[in-house]
Amino acid sequence: MQRLRQLEHWLAHVRPEQSFFLTTASADASFRRYFRATFADGSTLVVMDAPPQHEDCRPFIKVAALLHEAGLNAPRILAQDLEQGFLLLSDLGTQTYLDVLNENNADALFRAAIDALIRWQLASRPGVLPVYDEALLRRELDLFPEWYVSRHLGLTLSEKQRSVLESTFALILRSNLAQPAVYVHRDYMPRNLMVSEPSPGILDFQDAVYGPITYDVVSLFRDAFISWEEERVLDGAVRYWEKAKRVGLPVNLDFGEFYRDFEWMGLQRHLKVLGIFARLHYRDGKPKYLDDTPRFMHYVRKVAERYTALTPLLRLLDELENRQPLPGFVPR
Repeated sequence: MQRLRQLEHWLAHVRPEQSFFLTTASADASFRRYFRATFADGSTLVVMDAPPQHEDCRPFIKVAALLHEAGLNAPRILAQDLEQGFLLLSDLGTQTYLDVLNENNADALFRAAIDALIRWQLASRPGVLPVYDEALLRRELDLFPEWYVSRHLGLTLSEKQRSVLESTFALILRSNLAQPAVYVHRDYMPRNLMVSEPSPGILDFQDAVYGPITYDVVSLFRDAFISWEEERVLDGAVRYWEKAKRVGLPVNLDFGEFYRDFEWMGLQRHLKVLGIFARLHYRDGKPKYLDDTPRFMHYVRKVAERYTALTPLLRLLDELENRQPLPGFVPR
């Protein structure tokens, strides 16, 4: 409550001309919280509460400026107090893609999301954002054995199992790091895209990096909170690839190779998220994320089934989940 009173006092100082009331806009998986301020004239703004001992507002401010430079719709920063960890932002509305997506509107919404993603990638310059390098990709992968296997499943990997995981991680990283680098939002998914004008409004971009070109497009179609049939995922990947090629982005000119990059990048993300969602539950007391771990395990398994090099990972998952391999199963 003291933190909320500080925020209200700050906003009253920044906007003394009108009374307001606050409602919860959203809660982040991190320590950030967002409140919607409704003023006496009916206008609304959003206030970010990012406790400075846990969060740094400066990356958010920097990436917001980069998105605006690329001609994209991100919140505008109207006032800031970095010492207290408060930002006053323009309001992009209340409807996320995740709120409204259905079979009838998915194609139009995803087309807009792909167009925005391509504009973001075209604006890329090296040396501006942190590099999504091997060390960071590897730290993310390590969340899977630490939090999902050890903490959630309660299992200790044998030396042989750990060796399988190490070999698999090396293959994944080799594939990821061989890709051309562009700006990466790092959570480009329907929950962070807003139905707005222009569409989409883009949120939760403060962790943006410079890294593998397929990362954001696989985040879009293999989402944390909604699953699509494989045909739609493949169609979305083709649409992105064709547009990216047309405007000169450095995607692989062979779609089969591009899609392999897409899937192996997704594999890194899926394993990471399994670890993150377990950590959110056991360390941070946020249990709702754990409900979506079966979705990510399904993503991991489907990719592992498609590539012979990932057969050891599939067998390891069978062992961890006490499954029997399918009779006659032969990966390609």
